[in-house]
Amino acid sequence: MFRLSQYMHEIADPKPLGPARKPPGPVVIWNLIRRCNLLCKHCYSISGDVDFPGELSTQQVFDTMDDLKAFGVPVLILSGGEPLLRKDIFDISRRAKEMGFYVGLSSNGTLVTKHNIRQIADVGYDYVGISLDGMRATHDVFRRREGGFDEALAGIRLCRDNGIKIGMRFTVTVDNADELPAMLDLAEQERIDKFYLSHLVYAGRGNKNRGDDARRDRTRWVMDTLMERAWADAKSGGNREFVTGNNDADGVYLLFWVRKNFPELEDHIRAKLAQWGGNSSGVNIANIDNLGEVHPDTFWWHYPLGNVKTRNFSEIWHDTSDPVMAGLKQRPRTVGGRCGECSYFDVCGGNTRVRAFQLTGDPWAEDPACYLTDDEIGATGNGSRLEVTPFRGVRHAPAAE
Repeated sequence: MFRLSQYMHEIADPKPLGPARKPPGPVVIWNLIRRCNLLCKHCYSISGDVDFPGELSTQQVFDTMDDLKAFGVPVLILSGGEPLLRKDIFDISRRAKEMGFYVGLSSNGTLVTKHNIRQIADVGYDYVGISLDGMRATHDVFRRREGGFDEALAGIRLCRDNGIKIGMRFTVTVDNADELPAMLDLAEQERIDKFYLSHLVYAGRGNKNRGDDARRDRTRWVMDTLMERAWADAKSGGNREFVTGNNDADGVYLLFWVRKNFPELEDHIRAKLAQWGGNSSGVNIANIDNLGEVHPDTFWWHYPLGNVKTRNFSEIWHDTSDPVMAGLKQRPRTVGGRCGECSYFDVCGGNTRVRAFQLTGDPWAEDPACYLTDDEIGATGNGSRLEVTPFRGVRHAPAAE
């Protein structure tokens, strides 16, 4: 996750570079259930409104939570499917809070109603994230549910009005990018605490529909728009959070914005960004799916590392006999193509490895969804490259002569 607002506040009020923060353990995004009442076009878990056999029992979840706590995991993000369809979701959530985890709930919002909002509020979730992927008509098509926008917005309002920190999640594609300004306006009008813009990742239905990824120019316009809003909020002393996810080139693009608007702060912000270091899948981000399989992050469901039913998460996470985990934990990572040539590798960390894997079968190829140009990142084009024009269609380009 790229905390855009954090850097905008740093620009408004620079602070000396401190020691690098080392989390005690990874943030764990836990897909407790695969069942979902929606059939979203970009769903990485390919969820549906059916029961999936073999899911973790309540006791297995509790046992795993004990191991996660002992391992130093600070954060649990409870997700699905739709986590509110799991009958023991509040028992799990309450126990997680009692154990001292920061606990988030990731929901599509349609099942947050007046009938369960008191239970949700009583858990004391640190954060509830609800997805809106465009205004009414676009969202309903995206989520394949007529009335889904109104239901999700009602869920957002219920959380807000009951004192729960609430975030709006927006996955940008070619079909909804133009609606970002309206979405930002809506978030402001509804007094939503956090706006999370996610780039499309090629996993699950998101891989099937990867041709819908926003093009380079449109992605840059989206980031320009978001940065303008985040800067206006920071400059006015606001405390709304603007964050992005799943394209670590966002950090480099912010640096270009700083170079243009605050050149005297470029070196300072670059040092801060390098301290962040970009992609942390397999290091500071982990995933456990509904069956108990552990993955480097939520978009690696096709790549299991081990199962918490038979082996502790703590053992699985430290095991670098797996070549992908060994490569992800390597600092710096060994990545090829444009990513390997990039002058800002220390900021981005090679971006999202699973997109490279999905398109090429090689997790260390360049990320095809980097929206920065060769000239901007200092890439020469020498050697075997992927040519993506512009994110739709992939062919191996010959070495430059």
